Amino acid sequence: MKYYSTFIIFLAFSIQNLFAQQEDTILLATGNGIISGSLLVPQSHKNMPVALIISGSGPTDRNGNNMMMTNNALLLLAHGLAENGIASLRYDKRGVGESKEAIVQESNLRFNTYVEDALAWVKLLSTDKRFGNIVIIGHSEGSLIGMIVASEKAVSKFISLAGAGRPAIEILREQLGNQPPIVMEKAEPILQKLEQGETVNDVPVGLYALFRPSVQPYLISWFKLDPRIEIAKLNKPVLIVQGTTDIQVSLIDADNLAKANPKAQKVVIDGMNHILKPAENDRQNNIATYNQPDLPLAAGLINKMVSFIK
Repeated sequence: MKYYSTFIIFLAFSIQNLFAQQEDTILLATGNGIISGSLLVPQSHKNMPVALIISGSGPTDRNGNNMMMTNNALLLLAHGLAENGIASLRYDKRGVGESKEAIVQESNLRFNTYVEDALAWVKLLSTDKRFGNIVIIGHSEGSLIGMIVASEKAVSKFISLAGAGRPAIEILREQLGNQPPIVMEKAEPILQKLEQGETVNDVPVGLYALFRPSVQPYLISWFKLDPRIEIAKLNKPVLIVQGTTDIQVSLIDADNLAKANPKAQKVVIDGMNHILKPAENDRQNNIATYNQPDLPLAAGLINKMVSFIK
């Protein structure tokens, strides 16, 4: 893995709150623009653990939000950790929020692009003498990114939050299979080509958003990876966290990850959905929580994570 060599630390603002936390803006200079993050540090702690929080798929910002939803799940997670003496760094993905100028042309984007970004953040954190253990926390697609990054010697522990336990192409096939038969009939030949590392020029209009030619190289790079293989490589403490009302990732995924790494701890949070909030199984009510930024995280989540980290 290559690392970006230039780092810029820019303390744009500091915030003190009731829990004596200080949040600083950190800028990471890469070969393709600046990535912006927030470093939240509890006060009066020395040699504290620090968590790198990696967000999920799509144009997601440091707080777990995008243009379609505002849930503040990762912001709440960061503050929950800080209240327990654990620092954290979370960041806007390339092309999102304050990292807009670091956007990569879609046809040039690969899964490994996000892996290298996370590795660069790890290298930055490892130079900060305030911190002891570095913990990777990957949410959703960020779980797979985090598994790969967690193999670095500088990383002490890894936490998977609602992470898939099988290759993305298997999940996509399952989702498309739940659509009318004609959808899968048209999608399967495309999936087979991508699975073989080949692009497809002629994409049906109804599937264009999903399989547009410019995104196909990214999908090919993503489909090659199997979370079970990646998590099995980790010879360090691993925590797998999954909610029972997650409508995007199932308990089977958590089981797959746990089986792949028998030394890992698995925690199931009752009533927790994909964005780490308390929710019902009912799909409509579950999705409604995706736009409730003031809704607290599911009970027990922070305690389980803190216990594992410390």
